[in-house]
Amino acid sequence: MINLLGRIAMLRSLPAAPEPCVLEVDGRPVKLSFKRNVRCKRMIMRLAKDGTGLVMTLPKRTSQAEAHRFALASKDWIRKNLANRMVATEFGDGVLVPLRGELWRISCPGGRRGLVQQDHEAKTLIVPGDLAHVNRRLTDWLKQQALQDLTRASHHCATAMNVKFSAITVRDQSSRWGSCSHARALSYSWRLILAPSYVLDYVAAHEVAHLQEMNHGPRFWRLVLTHCKTAKQARHWLKTEARDLHRYGVKTP
Repeated sequence: MINLLGRIAMLRSLPAAPEPCVLEVDGRPVKLSFKRNVRCKRMIMRLAKDGTGLVMTLPKRTSQAEAHRFALASKDWIRKNLANRMVATEFGDGVLVPLRGELWRISCPGGRRGLVQQDHEAKTLIVPGDLAHVNRRLTDWLKQQALQDLTRASHHCATAMNVKFSAITVRDQSSRWGSCSHARALSYSWRLILAPSYVLDYVAAHEVAHLQEMNHGPRFWRLVLTHCKTAKQARHWLKTEARDLHRYGVKTP
């Protein structure tokens, strides 16, 4: 309790992060957002997960002026990394999209609105209806598929670990793949449905394990590894491949 109260006090004492700004790099506007981290010892800049801008993490005492000077001095790094950034892929006719780790081609026949269908033999996702609404309609369908798979995986893990959760939701989280609240509610990124199934299963095991161990200590990892044999493989995939998942479709609440 003392440690928790101390951490809350530290977080409350953090100065507000600077407001987002726009840098000009080779004549192009680049959005730069800031956040503070009580554990951060130096300024760290990275690409935003959706590839559209930059995020700088600041130590507690770093001023706005220092942050801006650091950003301006980093233009070569910014230029190089933006050149290699992800290209957003909007869902549309003929576009390839990963589903449970396998590439499927989107087919948009137009015509009357109907349900999204899967042609397993041709590895095709058939999205009927107005072509202008394909992006949103396929995103909604993928969110339904994600909720279905994550509900199954979460119930499986909860039964194995002898725990219960209060609710489960899917959202378009950009900073994490899953979370477990103190109210025992589980929340996941719908984009996990794009990843191989063993990755989705690992994230479910990870969050369900938090219902028993709300930390990342040895007992927590022992619990995860006991109930998810592919945890190490999945963690490696998330570190090396997962960033690409944020480029598909539209951003949703």
